[in-house]
Amino acid sequence: MSHKRVTKRKVIIAAGGVAALGAAAILLPNANASQDSGSNNAATVKTLKAGDASDLASQLQELLGDAFAGSYYDSDQQQLVVNVINVSGDENNVVVQAEKAGAKVREVENSTAELESAAQTLKAKATIAGTAWAVNPRTNQILVTADSTVTGSKWDQLESTVQTLGTGMATIQKSAGTFTTKVSGGDAIFGGGARCSLGFNVTAGDGTPAFLTAGHCGVAAEQWADSEDGQPIATVDQATFPGDGDFALVKYDDPATVAPSDVNIGNGQTVAIAQAADATVGTQVFRMGSTTGLNDGTVLALDATVNYPEGTVTGLIQTDVCAEPGDSGGSLFTQDGSAIGLTSGGSGDCTVGGETFFQPVTTALTAVGATLGDGGLGAGDAVGGDEAGAGGDAVGGEDVNGDGVVDEQDQAGAGDEAAGEDVNGDGVVDEQDQAGAGDEAAGEDVNGDGVVDEQDQAGAGAEDQSGQDNGATETH
Repeated sequence: MSHKRVTKRKVIIAAGGVAALGAAAILLPNANASQDSGSNNAATVKTLKAGDASDLASQLQELLGDAFAGSYYDSDQQQLVVNVINVSGDENNVVVQAEKAGAKVREVENSTAELESAAQTLKAKATIAGTAWAVNPRTNQILVTADSTVTGSKWDQLESTVQTLGTGMATIQKSAGTFTTKVSGGDAIFGGGARCSLGFNVTAGDGTPAFLTAGHCGVAAEQWADSEDGQPIATVDQATFPGDGDFALVKYDDPATVAPSDVNIGNGQTVAIAQAADATVGTQVFRMGSTTGLNDGTVLALDATVNYPEGTVTGLIQTDVCAEPGDSGGSLFTQDGSAIGLTSGGSGDCTVGGETFFQPVTTALTAVGATLGDGGLGAGDAVGGDEAGAGGDAVGGEDVNGDGVVDEQDQAGAGDEAAGEDVNGDGVVDEQDQAGAGDEAAGEDVNGDGVVDEQDQAGAGAEDQSGQDNGATETH
């Protein structure tokens, strides 16, 4: 969104996961590679990166069917914990299947259907402004939150409704703040006297450049500028709020706008966004907004219903990340470059803390028919870098290595396949070709050894620094 030049080299450094973030001094942590914990036992729980845990959770939900009762990521142990029910006798062998897949399995009391039924009861009997509820898989209960405005008869109504759900089905917690949307991502956008934050750049269904932001921003103003007194540069195409989400698709007025798939985290640094992913409870996430900058926290619950003063919004992500007015629509993402959510609202601020709710990016993309980043090139390629785009190409959904599963091994090879050649001539398009793909793109045997290889890659970078080809892209 900003009018600065983003070089390929800068994006690659930021995507590596370590960045100095100004006064906050937050460091994006390095991810640990997926690996077995060292035992030869087929049922050994695996240590997983958060993104891999999310993928495994989705697979096990489908595999286990009605026995699946939610899951969460244990960040301390780096393990996926899967809740199951009705496994007495284990006729369907669900525990064995889940354990073989690498998850830690625990038996719980409340099924997914029972929790969903309880949520429907809350919707029918306790839709009160200032309340919210979401399923917390750690406790296998519904977490009900009431802000400071829920007092007297409103509190009595909420408490009595929770009691009718039965013991062990839901818990209530009080919030010191007030649930509000955060109108006053990254970058600031301005429209109709309001200030919000840009979430993620996308490609609309008709191929034009656009971005996602909060729906309550989209209904607040039709046109948006990138400075407070500037001319509009984008127009709202679709907006949902309140109701089934809080998201808006805003199309850039100039179809030639270059909209890189990254998040501006300040101090001239960006994080490349390679793919959209579903949130997993327990995952560490980062939020960027135009008011408070970069802050981090943890996903607490999913499928949250929030009763704002403007109306009820469903299907949100609940976190303990702070936010303030102006942060609305801002980016929620993981350290490995996965787009997770758009800032909706919550209580508290970045001094006292509080709850913040986010619109899932995957749901928003599906609803508006958009693709993350520059849809034709892959998310990373939108910023001009082959290396940054390697992960984005893997989102294309192909089993690159032919093992029958679309997984991180395919991701490593996806960038190579995009190059379309067996670069090193070993008969296989693999990781070794990936190192050479970037060199081949340069089109030269830089060091003159007769082979386009890794040594040439280092030389190509030197050529960039000389100013002949620095991969810079003008962003708008």
